[in-house]
Amino acid sequence: MAERYYAVREDLLPEGILKTEQVKELLRRGEAATVHEAAERIGLSRSAFYKYKDGVYALEQASRERIATLSMDLEHRSGVLSKVLGTLAASEGNVLTISQSIPLQGLANVVVSLDTSSMGGELTELLEELKVIGGVKRANVVGRS
Repeated sequence: MAERYYAVREDLLPEGILKTEQVKELLRRGEAATVHEAAERIGLSRSAFYKYKDGVYALEQASRERIATLSMDLEHRSGVLSKVLGTLAASEGNVLTISQSIPLQGLANVVVSLDTSSMGGELTELLEELKVIGGVKRANVVGRS
């Protein structure tokens, strides 16, 4: 099923959504050093922040960024993730979030949210570059906004 997006007037949004964007704004402006600090100041649990953070953007913020979410299965060995991140940086992609599962049977799933607004090439080219890195077993785009 394709992702669907809505523009919703602020006064109609649930408190958790609004506070998530407020936490992100504190972090963007450097007024809080950590998610814990920002969430505490706003009065939002960290679990609620992490639940909503990848799906909540102020309209003016979202219009400036193009975000892609990549999912990869990486071998659990030294240097593989470093090479992946180096490839993302070389393509001028800016990592917004990164999450890695605990390795099971020698593989870890890594999900990266990437700001692609400065990238010159296509995501398909980036995926091909990632797939040839030793230790990358799978690389797919799982979302775009």
